[in-house]
Amino acid sequence: MKPIHEFGKEVIEKEKIRIQKNKKMKGIIKIVVLLLISTTVIFLWSDIKYAVASSSKKEKTKSGKLVSEQTKTAEQTSADIVITQKWDLPEILTEISGLAYIDENRFACVQDEQGTIFIYNTATASIEKEIPFAGPGDYEGLTLVNETVWVLRADGHLYEVDNIKAAKPTVKEYSTHLTVKHNTEGLCYDKQNNRLLVAIKDAELTSKDYKGIYSFDLTNRSMAKVPVFKIDLQNAVFGTGKSKKNKGDGIMPSAIGIHPITGDMYVTDGRKAKLLVLDATGVIKKLYQLNSNEFTQPEGITFKPDGNMFISNEGAKKPGNILLVEIANQ
Repeated sequence: MKPIHEFGKEVIEKEKIRIQKNKKMKGIIKIVVLLLISTTVIFLWSDIKYAVASSSKKEKTKSGKLVSEQTKTAEQTSADIVITQKWDLPEILTEISGLAYIDENRFACVQDEQGTIFIYNTATASIEKEIPFAGPGDYEGLTLVNETVWVLRADGHLYEVDNIKAAKPTVKEYSTHLTVKHNTEGLCYDKQNNRLLVAIKDAELTSKDYKGIYSFDLTNRSMAKVPVFKIDLQNAVFGTGKSKKNKGDGIMPSAIGIHPITGDMYVTDGRKAKLLVLDATGVIKKLYQLNSNEFTQPEGITFKPDGNMFISNEGAKKPGNILLVEIANQ
């Protein structure tokens, strides 16, 4: 049996060893924690820098106002597109798909499910008249020729609604060679040539290199089978390096309008919120990427005689609307 003082020495030695082990373990744990923190910071550093920059960095717009970079979208929207006025529409026009300027306070509108022309008054913020012209259908565009409204259905059919001021306007329907496979959405009046222009949304049946804009002669009430204009889908404005599978995907026209002063043609793309400008001969001038927060789904375009431009948007979680739009630096 060991003396008591030796037992005491052993206890003290064991305690020293335990303390040393604990110190080593704490040191190892501390090193591991520091390594983990360092690795995490390095891994997330780019995200941290982006978050800090997004919350603090600001830039000046051309108007001189400060705008946070968080308001910029990833799609690089054009700073040249300026909205100067906005009118929210009633629920029945949430899916507004066509727009035509009548006068200072009134627009003719159509939505894509109901065969009715709605006359909307911006001064009173109300629909002042409804003009039924057909049953339910996919109505995608309309334009005004004097007091006659023309409406385009997605399958290429055209409706002539004569004298919208009358109690019961006369309605005539015309079929064309265009079909639902083309998915016709764009319609406008070409006053200089006394014709309607019809733009197809989906692909041409014989080519993926262009999308046609077809003319409907208002003298003989017939449509030419050859497009009067071809939107060149190989143009550099639509990007480069696309695969053959994606050819023809550069623009999906949802509306078309002619500027009353310049004669340029303006084409909206509702799917990707774009605005394409062509000259009077059909040559592409510029493609604008619209801010999808403001242009939720641009489906209609029209002009005042002085050249002021209006674009209508279908709504989803928001109401449909009409926007007065200016393009800077044209």
